[in-house]
Amino acid sequence: MLFTDSVYVGIDPASGRKAFTYAALDRNLNLVTLADGEMEDLTAFLGAQRSAIVAINSPSHVNCGLVRNKLETESLTPGLHQIRGAELRLGEYELRAHGILVTGTPARAELCPAWMQAGFQLYAKLSKLGFKPLSKEGGDYQWIETHPHACFCVLLDQNPLPKPTLEGRLQRHLILHERGLRIKDPMDFFEEITRFKLIKGILPTDPIYPAEILDVLAAAYTAWRASNQSDQTIKIGDEREGWIVLPVNELKPKY
Repeated sequence: MLFTDSVYVGIDPASGRKAFTYAALDRNLNLVTLADGEMEDLTAFLGAQRSAIVAINSPSHVNCGLVRNKLETESLTPGLHQIRGAELRLGEYELRAHGILVTGTPARAELCPAWMQAGFQLYAKLSKLGFKPLSKEGGDYQWIETHPHACFCVLLDQNPLPKPTLEGRLQRHLILHERGLRIKDPMDFFEEITRFKLIKGILPTDPIYPAEILDVLAAAYTAWRASNQSDQTIKIGDEREGWIVLPVNELKPKY
């Protein structure tokens, strides 16, 4: 489907029955696309757009040893023992320092889990389609890297409840709805609860999006904010290993 205005797309290579789950918002934060598919389906959708800003929930680069070098430099006995906790990028290290637990990215692609490798393939494919990292110079096709758990942490000002749980999904859905995304109102969930349904253990889960959809919606919102409210975003890490973009302009000391 072709949209005449910019679309802001969140992509997750780690979820769904297909290889990728993705969501697209328009400039007014209307949800215009929600789907999953293979690489060909996703790139066909993106290639058909006149303008697209894409946020991907996956590392854009492997780590190039910045954290290892940092820890080695700070060590009291450099070179005399193995440095622990160094197999991650600087951005991931910084997020962990703020209490946001994220997966570390190895130094070699073949050592990365399958979802990270799928992400690397996507970045390469986007480059061939003419997508470039988001910059002040602008452009019709741009991408950023983000992280859904980190996004929800900074939007909530705390670590969210576990995302597989109903309460964790409700919490994430509510914060996105409160941020202006024109999606289902999660409070409709409570209107469908009756004593009979509770006794029978029948909960109306339809109004609440699954965790993987909430992740791509958070990414799409981050893409929208990075494009339209860049002063309300922050880049974590180092350009050599890839910036992680989050939808706030500063981090709390601890989450």
